[in-house]
Amino acid sequence: MRPPTDAATVVLTCGEVRTGLLPSFQPLDSRAAAHFLQLRADERVRVSERPQLYALSPDTLTGVDCRLPAVDGAKVRVVGTVAARAVLTEGRVLQATAYFGAPAAGPDRRQPWGHYLVRPGLLEPFGRLPEQAVAKGVLRGPQKGELDLGLIAEGLLGQLRRHPLLDQNAPFKSAGTRFRWVARRAPDGEGPSITRFTLAEDQLRTVELRVPAAQEASAVAGLCEDLALHDWLLTTVVRMLDTSRLGAAGGAAAVLALRPAVDHLLHLWMPTARVDRTLSPLWEVLEREPGFSRQWQTSVQRIRDQLALQAIPLLREALASR
Repeated sequence: MRPPTDAATVVLTCGEVRTGLLPSFQPLDSRAAAHFLQLRADERVRVSERPQLYALSPDTLTGVDCRLPAVDGAKVRVVGTVAARAVLTEGRVLQATAYFGAPAAGPDRRQPWGHYLVRPGLLEPFGRLPEQAVAKGVLRGPQKGELDLGLIAEGLLGQLRRHPLLDQNAPFKSAGTRFRWVARRAPDGEGPSITRFTLAEDQLRTVELRVPAAQEASAVAGLCEDLALHDWLLTTVVRMLDTSRLGAAGGAAAVLALRPAVDHLLHLWMPTARVDRTLSPLWEVLEREPGFSRQWQTSVQRIRDQLALQAIPLLREALASR
């Protein structure tokens, strides 16, 4: 048996993040978050309270023997394990991620399961891996009989949403998002880069990255979780603004529609707070186009302006009653 494959042999890393509101009226504190995300008894949940409450579960593994998505129709059979984990931010936003890495080539024969279990989160192809075709196939989405990372992530999300700690009474209605990503090896001597970022229909986002050869898959997954979190925050707040009917509805109705954003979301905006420092410059690309923070600040200012406008009549009434 050959030794476990190291990170330098991985040429393609792929994953999908599902993001949504925790179905609980009250956010979970650090102790409850640690209990909530204890997916394995042999490994602790990582909890941090600065600069915001953040809890990361240990990885769980799903064994697979199936085909990978490939746009050219190639039948790329892989065997190994897909890693999945969950993240809870400020006890309020829940994410589940499923991801794997793949080397440029694998054995021609199927190996015993012990061979794959000592390589967690690695899928080995039979023969050579058509890297570009698989990367495009993953971003397009699986076809019948192909590996579905979103299904694994959604399964973990569903499992956690049924946890007895949750009262199933979310403070407001919101839709979840899907964030699909692939990361290919950058040319020698080059740093990380974003090749393409798209906002598709049906709450789907896709991103194609280039990362240095030695970059760990878990760090890339962390970057994509951060991107997915802030995309969900922005999407949710923009939808609140759209449905609040500013300027058309009565002032009190608009304030009630926007209050959940103030109570639960506005303080969560902290890009790259926990992104690997070698990958954090990629946020600068999204700040230029599509301009995440510019749109966020504009939306936040609209909310604050609306609240200020509604406060003026109340102040007048208070002064008149003196």
